[in-house]
Amino acid sequence: MDRRSFIKGSAGTALLAGTAVASAPAHARRRIRWKMVTAWPKNFPGLGTGANNLAKLIQKLSGGRMKVKVYGAGELVPPFEVFDAVANGTAQMGHAAAYYWKGKSEAAQFFTTVPFGFNALEMNAWLFHGGGMELWRELYAPFGLIPAAAGNTGVQMAGWFNKEINSLADLKGLKMRIPGLGGEVLKQAGGTPVNLPGGELFTALNSGAIDATEWVGPYNDLAFGFYKAAKYYYYPGWHEPGSTLEALINRKAFEKLPKDLQSVVMQACHIVNQDMLAEYTARNNAALHSLVHEHKVDVRKLPDDVLRRLRQLSEEVVAGLADHNAAAGKVYASYRHFRDQVLPWHDISERAYLNARSL
Repeated sequence: MDRRSFIKGSAGTALLAGTAVASAPAHARRRIRWKMVTAWPKNFPGLGTGANNLAKLIQKLSGGRMKVKVYGAGELVPPFEVFDAVANGTAQMGHAAAYYWKGKSEAAQFFTTVPFGFNALEMNAWLFHGGGMELWRELYAPFGLIPAAAGNTGVQMAGWFNKEINSLADLKGLKMRIPGLGGEVLKQAGGTPVNLPGGELFTALNSGAIDATEWVGPYNDLAFGFYKAAKYYYYPGWHEPGSTLEALINRKAFEKLPKDLQSVVMQACHIVNQDMLAEYTARNNAALHSLVHEHKVDVRKLPDDVLRRLRQLSEEVVAGLADHNAAAGKVYASYRHFRDQVLPWHDISERAYLNARSL
C-alpha cells in the first residue's frame, strides 16, 4: 500500500470510527480504560513517544470511548516484565520488542529482527503479506496474547565502543549490551553479550561495567548522551537492520471490546508502525550531525572482514536455532522463503537505485 492510499485509508477508518460512535447503542458507548506498560523510559524520544502516540490514536479513533494510560519502564512493572504483566492482566496492553522474550519462546526473536536480515520495508512486507503476522499470533496464542507490529526504527547503528574494532580479535572478551540473535552472534565471535534495559545503559557504559553498547541510532543515542561515555561510534547495524517494535494485547481484554473498537486498536497499531519509521528517518540525520560536529564523535565503519565473519556466524546461529527449536524452525522456514523471493527484486530495485544515487 502506498503512502497516499495508507493515509486515505487511515482517514477513512477515523471517519468510520466517528460514525460508529454516533450510531452505537448506549452500552456500546461506555468508556473503556486500559493500561499500557512499556519497556522504554517514559516519554523517551521515538520509542516512548511512539507508545504515547499509540495511546492517543486509540482515544482519537474511538471518539473518546477508549482511553489508554501509558506507563514508562519501572512505573508499574520493570521493563523486562512487560510480557508477563500483559499476559496476566496487570495491564491490557504493552509496548516493547519481541526479542526480549526469548526466555518465553526463542522464536519470538524473529519478530524484532534478524542479523543481516530484513530491513524495515522487507520486514513489514513479510509480516503483512508474507505470512509472518499469522505465525507471530500463533506463537503468542498460548500466552493469551495478541501481538501487533507497532513501530520500526529502520537500520540501526552497530553501537558505541570504548576501543577500536580493527579485526574480529577485537571482539573477543568484549562485554557488550546487545540483545536477541545479535547477542548470540557476538557470543560466537568470542564476546560476552549482556541484556540491559535502556535506562541502565549510560551508567553501565560510563562506569566500565560494559565495554560497548548498541541502542538504536543517532536520534535515540544522542538523547541518552552516549557520546559522554564512549569514543567510537560504529556502523552499520548488522545486528538490527530493521527492528520491529510490538504492541502486546491481552486477548481476554481485546475480546471484550466491541468489534469496532477491536478494529480501532489494530488500525492504530498499524498507523503507528508506519509513523515511527518515518520519524526515525526524519530525525536521525540531524542527530548524527550534532554528534559529529558538536560533540566530536568518531564515527567509523566496521571493517569488511569483520562484517563478513559476523554474517557467516549469523547464518550459523539462526540455522542452529531453527534446527533445535520446532517453533523457530517453522518461523525461519517462512522467513527464509520470503527472503528468497524479495532479495532478487531488491537487488535490481532498492539496492541498484541506492548504488546509482551514490555514483
